[in-house]
Amino acid sequence: MRVTPGARNEAVAIEGETVSVRVAAPPADGAANEAVLRLLAAALDRPRRDLTLLRGANARIKLIAIATS
Repeated sequence: MRVTPGARNEAVAIEGETVSVRVAAPPADGAANEAVLRLLAAALDRPRRDLTLLRGANARIKLIAIATS
């Protein structure tokens, strides 16, 4: 997943084989990471607690785990 923090509009899009996420939150103190997880959870109609950031806390490319029920 490729993340763009500090965007004007928040959006989740699939571009080829890449999921692109744009969030308004700045990339400071984990705010953008939390915004990405909340936005992705809403897009997938899943609770936020089902998503975990596995890799990329300080990078634009992130790996997210989605718990199965």
